[in-house]
Amino acid sequence: MTFQIRALAVDQFSHLFGKDEDELERLGVKRVLVDSMPGFPCRVSLQDAEVGESVLLMNYEHQAAASPFRSSHAIYVREEAIQAKPAENGVPEVLRRRILSLRAFDDAGMMVDADVVDGQKIVSVIDRMFGDDSVAYIHVHNAKMGCYAAWVERSPCQSLRGVDRN
Repeated sequence: MTFQIRALAVDQFSHLFGKDEDELERLGVKRVLVDSMPGFPCRVSLQDAEVGESVLLMNYEHQAAASPFRSSHAIYVREEAIQAKPAENGVPEVLRRRILSLRAFDDAGMMVDADVVDGQKIVSVIDRMFGDDSVAYIHVHNAKMGCYAAWVERSPCQSLRGVDRN
């Protein structure tokens, strides 16, 4: 089974880059200075931010489906982030080094499966979940802090769904 991990699109956040603290506060966003590595995973670059770098902490609706599973949570985005484009079947290190919660959803946004896994073993869980034809996409969350981390979809050659996932 081939899959594609998707980062969030940088253009959703670039209007926030460089804003002063008052403007960010009005928008419900907080600029945070990174003081440990790893610890501040960027959802656009799919990398942990470096010590001394600033990140934007904000609420993000990662599950916008009109279902009981509609959901949002806090995420970090590096200022001046460059959007990650992982290779097909590629798993960024930011995911491999964490305990992850994977949540599989159908086309209606209903959760049909879930699991917790060491990031080193994420591929086997993705393969198992996509073995169920009802699974349209998978959300990856950091299990310990619970934050949304990334979107996983079947590789384009295996999916006819054509739904915009960002």
